[in-house]
Amino acid sequence: MTRVQRELRTTFSALGVRNYRLYFTGLIVATTGRWMQMIAQAWLVLELSDDNAAVLGLVTAMQWLPILLIGPWAGVLADRVDKRRLLIATQSATAALGIGLGVAVLADVASLGLVMGFAAALGLVTAADMPARQSFLLEMVGSDRLTNAVSLNTVTMNIGRLVGPAIAGLVISYWDLAICFLANGLSFGATIVALMMMRTDELETAPPVARAKGQLREGLRIVWSTPGLRTPLLMMLAIGLLTYENQITLPVLARETFQTGADGFGLLQSAMSVGAVVGGLVFATRTQPSHRRLTTAAAGLGAVTLALAFAPTFATALVVLPLMGVGSVMFLTMANSTLQLTADPAMRSRVMALYTVAFVGSTPIGGPIVGWVAQVFGVRWAIALGGITALFAGLVAWRSLRTQPDVPELVAARMEREAGAVDDTPRSSDPDEAAVGSTSGPNPGTRRDDRTTSGGDDLAVRPASSPA
Repeated sequence: MTRVQRELRTTFSALGVRNYRLYFTGLIVATTGRWMQMIAQAWLVLELSDDNAAVLGLVTAMQWLPILLIGPWAGVLADRVDKRRLLIATQSATAALGIGLGVAVLADVASLGLVMGFAAALGLVTAADMPARQSFLLEMVGSDRLTNAVSLNTVTMNIGRLVGPAIAGLVISYWDLAICFLANGLSFGATIVALMMMRTDELETAPPVARAKGQLREGLRIVWSTPGLRTPLLMMLAIGLLTYENQITLPVLARETFQTGADGFGLLQSAMSVGAVVGGLVFATRTQPSHRRLTTAAAGLGAVTLALAFAPTFATALVVLPLMGVGSVMFLTMANSTLQLTADPAMRSRVMALYTVAFVGSTPIGGPIVGWVAQVFGVRWAIALGGITALFAGLVAWRSLRTQPDVPELVAARMEREAGAVDDTPRSSDPDEAAVGSTSGPNPGTRRDDRTTSGGDDLAVRPASSPA
């Protein structure tokens, strides 16, 4: 096997699992449709509000407010039920909402109030969907391929971000906004079919947590008392609050600063997605998360966001946005994987629910703030605010995490406890070396994963003490 072949197999190792291949395919289709709707919704709100960025921020806040309000309880629910069945229900509801909004636009009855109502309803569904979807990844691929699957998921998200806005821009320019909403609704059929076709006996399903009082409080207490969980979540909260508000800043940047139409807005989104797709594929081969990579990603994201804020021309912005995509996907991959691998399996969904609240549930607060800054001081200052926030979060988090046990050490310790064996082999303090593990002599943590496709034996045998 050549080096290129080995690199490709490492990059796409999670696709060796049949259930994840199905999920991956359906997700590409559904994400493309979702981005078409996001572009169309932003453009519709600007048309209905006479280009008011503050109103756009308010509608965005309505969509994510339910996640802020009920997100933690959704994590408790996901820990208690079959995640695959829950996802089938949430994806079906999302499809119905997209088709409903499309019909309303076709019938020419769309108003700001109606759009806010649909946005709030979609937020309720998303609140139940996201914790289950995040933690379902580990059930499909196992801990050894988790970070690779997270990286590939960000690739699918950004393929959708790349293709969806471009298609939406053309559809809005030459046909009708309603087509984007209808296409989004129909696209979720692919995810539903994928979930129904999965082999449930191949899922590494965690035992459901029995219903009991105080489970939410227990999760919050453990997260706050564990620096390896608390610090990444606080980073995600700050960056989600003020940096990840591109659905507000980019349409205003395109429309007002660079004086372009929907097609220009689509190009800006697509440029960012090109970098995110490339970055996701690169980071898929670097599957071991570490505190150093997490904090570096946050600081790098802040630096390129500041560069976008002061990009003098549309062409310059198209150059900077791919770098912003790289920084964004690296931070999301590291934050997601760090939390899932650090959290106890019995409360993984609760931890990921808090991640969801920090990531998108913070939008009801951050959206109006960023929209107000864009309206009063200009969109460039709104983007700069996000850049400063990410840069500061990375620097502060490094001071907090540098004295804490790193992710590879925590995962190795958990695997050894679960195996009931202690490995006395000295471990390197370098995260990359720790990810490789010892290759000499029998390893009691090594296991065979028979879910890989034929010919993938070199990917099937992995040290269980290593999440890579």
